[in-house]
Amino acid sequence: MIFLNRKKNSVYRWLILHFCVFCSTNAQELPPIVNYQPSTYSAGNQNWMITQGTDNFIYFANNDGLLQYNGSVWKLYKSPNETIFRSVKAVGNQIYTGCYMQFGQWQKQQDGSLKYSSISNKIKSQIHDDEQFWNIFSYENCIIFQSLERFYIYNLTTKSIKILQPKNNIFKSFQTRDAIYFQTNNGDFFEIENGTSKLVSSQSILGQKKIIAVYQQEQKLILATQNNGFYFLENGVVQVMKTQIDDFLVNNNIYCTTALKNGNIAVGTISNGLYLIDALGNLKHHFSQSKGLTNNTILSLYEDEDNNLWTGLDNGINCINVESAVKNFSDQSGALGTVYASVIFQNKLYVGTNQGLFTKTTNSNSNFELISGTKGQVWSLFEYQNTLFCGHNSGTYVIDNSGARQIYTASGTWKFSAISGQPNLLLQGNYNGISVLEFINNQWTFRNKIENFNYSSKFFELQKNQIFVSHEYKGIYRFSVDENFKNASKIYTYQNPKKGKNVSLIKYNNTILFSSANGIYKLLANNIFQKDNILTTILNKDQFISGKMIADDTGKLWMFSENYIHYFEKHKLSTTLKHSAIPIPSALANTMVGYENISQLNQNQYLLGTSDGYCIIDINNLSFKKYNVSITNADFYEFEQTPKSENLTTEGNLNYKQNNVLIGFTVPEYNKYINTEYQYRLGGYQDNWSDWSSKSSAIFKNLPPGDYIFEVKSKIANVVSDRVATYSFVIKRPWYGSILMKFIYLLLFVIGVFYVNKAYEKYYQKQKQKLIDENNKLLEFKELENEKQLMQLKNEELTNDVDLKNRELAVSTMSLIKKDELLTLIKEDLKKSDQENSNRSIKSVISIITRNINKDDSWQAFKEAFDSTDKDFLKKVKASHPSLTPNDLRLCAYLRLNLTSKEIAPMLNISVRSVEIKRYRLRKKMELTHEQGLVEYILTV
Repeated sequence: MIFLNRKKNSVYRWLILHFCVFCSTNAQELPPIVNYQPSTYSAGNQNWMITQGTDNFIYFANNDGLLQYNGSVWKLYKSPNETIFRSVKAVGNQIYTGCYMQFGQWQKQQDGSLKYSSISNKIKSQIHDDEQFWNIFSYENCIIFQSLERFYIYNLTTKSIKILQPKNNIFKSFQTRDAIYFQTNNGDFFEIENGTSKLVSSQSILGQKKIIAVYQQEQKLILATQNNGFYFLENGVVQVMKTQIDDFLVNNNIYCTTALKNGNIAVGTISNGLYLIDALGNLKHHFSQSKGLTNNTILSLYEDEDNNLWTGLDNGINCINVESAVKNFSDQSGALGTVYASVIFQNKLYVGTNQGLFTKTTNSNSNFELISGTKGQVWSLFEYQNTLFCGHNSGTYVIDNSGARQIYTASGTWKFSAISGQPNLLLQGNYNGISVLEFINNQWTFRNKIENFNYSSKFFELQKNQIFVSHEYKGIYRFSVDENFKNASKIYTYQNPKKGKNVSLIKYNNTILFSSANGIYKLLANNIFQKDNILTTILNKDQFISGKMIADDTGKLWMFSENYIHYFEKHKLSTTLKHSAIPIPSALANTMVGYENISQLNQNQYLLGTSDGYCIIDINNLSFKKYNVSITNADFYEFEQTPKSENLTTEGNLNYKQNNVLIGFTVPEYNKYINTEYQYRLGGYQDNWSDWSSKSSAIFKNLPPGDYIFEVKSKIANVVSDRVATYSFVIKRPWYGSILMKFIYLLLFVIGVFYVNKAYEKYYQKQKQKLIDENNKLLEFKELENEKQLMQLKNEELTNDVDLKNRELAVSTMSLIKKDELLTLIKEDLKKSDQENSNRSIKSVISIITRNINKDDSWQAFKEAFDSTDKDFLKKVKASHPSLTPNDLRLCAYLRLNLTSKEIAPMLNISVRSVEIKRYRLRKKMELTHEQGLVEYILTV
């Protein structure tokens, strides 16, 4: 037997070794680590054991219960007695757990949830007080639950439980390919054989070494001890297994280990994180809190089907993608900073960051060292003619083995560009324009600034004698330069393409390209930019985060979108570009938007700068396993009610009120840099597939009654899965929407139509009779109207007759007046002649004339004619004014005919003056006011 007593090593030797290993690992590129904080999974901090089910879901024995993770959603199942789960083991479709004085199994239900049933309740009285179950094994046809005192062997066939109790308490138990071992507290090492304990090695052989893990290697056993390292045990002989971490393990106790499928061993410690060693004991990686782990205390380890290493920590959970084609260097201290540029130069890796320019030897784990004098922001690194140029916030540096030599100090430098045909000149884009570097006397120096152009030139390209500059706030400039590159002229600003944030301009394959959120444009021979439809479709607007483009020395054109890193390269047999996509989302890559950078390290590996270090991507090993999507739950609920999970194995049959549905789905993959996207549709509700999204659930609200089929498919690394997961359900119609009720509705409708028709017939009959009555009334009204018109015609005729008679009366009256006037004139003339001649015959004539102008006779004739045309007028006037004399009435009659005083005077055989006096007296007798006219009054009687 060979023993190695590490306690005899001096503290000094241990410190030296510790420092050396620390330096060798401090700058390691490590596999990606996915961190899950307790706040993320909403359960206890500590996770004591890990397993994976046949559904590829991961299960954790957590302080708060059984914790399940399906790749998308965390779910916690409380322990049956509200105690800490110490152990968990997935066997087939069953999940077995152990906790305080209780062990049992969880069966997956048809709705996707887990249901617990106790096994230990069968022997509840035999379980010791305060007994906890720390480990579970599946061996042959049995499930073995281990406490610190006994083994409980549960036979899956007979459902019986056998108890195996060693003489001493159990320190820890182990399972290898062919056996189950355990160590007691006194140091003895046993194997369980035929249901009993068989001593393998006594404490005299192992000493005080506490075994943490046991692995089988051919005929030997590898023993991992708590603080004494690793040993081989073969045929009762113990030999030391030397590893590179032996000296670390003296003061950093091992708590758990696990053997990986590739032959490596993962070693979890109490206070110094996780070590990964190969089968020969060589250190592969050291993971700690300063290198990405959430916590330095590793309580449990488990390798899943995809070779991911899960770590249950004292405070959280980590998933290490051990086999990932991506490796990370994360600077947790902040000394390195954000990487903006990188290059391999003279067997050294240079990284330019916001803290300065750092370097280390390639393919080594040595620390990065800051190059003196470069403290500050580094924007670019450019190798040209075996010289390394550094574009810095302070200007331009040339880097060599002796350090950094500054050759330009006027302003910050963005980038560099060679000039075709002039190898001794370089263009550099600065904060205030473009300047020229020249190689003179075996060294590069600043020559001149190009005059007349003073804008920041972060992106510029030279084509013939023209320079194109992209300025994100002003747009694209084009100007000509003289052959000495001293003056700019013919400065032109493009209106299209539009300016924008995070735009980029680059020359690729002898064509100038411009990238923005609106698309990717190429410069044509006529100096006009035209959209490139092929490249634009790849980098569509929905995926746009940055227009940054990078052309590397291998002919690849790199671009960056929200969910992918794209690169294009020439086809060997055609002129078209071959497109490839690396499914690393921008949020996970942690790159600086607008300042993305990638450089080639070797034929297959590329360095991608991040906000806290960098990633190394091996594009040849970017292979992705095919995953299938599965539906995890279908929850239906009424409005503002608690959801109810439905059976996923049969068609859902829901009440019409449960028309809100939440369907969950997932792909159980756990790679940090794989972004799973889903696309779904609900047949019977929507025909089109949804847009690709990383959201792992779909909600539909207020679905109408009907038959539905939910379909979902997944996409990983831009490859759509073959399988489409489906779930069918029916939302039943309400009772008032059943077939019977529809028949009743139809019958009621027919009856209703019949009665409505009858009602309409009755209504229309009434309307018809009403119309007839209205027509009759209308006819009567028309008859009355006709009679009225006839009466009007008759009245008009009578009125015309009266008017005619009045005219005749007036004419007659006037005739009488004229006659009397004539006779009076003749009489007066005869009188004059009689006086002169005293002729008897003349007197006789005068006598005849006098008789013919008898006023009374004329008045009587006039009165009779007047009464015939204007009956009762004189009576009315006499009745109204009894004091009127016949002469007054006669005057009223003449006034009624609207005769003037001059016309009335002969009728009364008086003068006009006398007529006026009579009219005045008549007004007095009628007692008319001053405002009333006499004629107007008489006409109204």
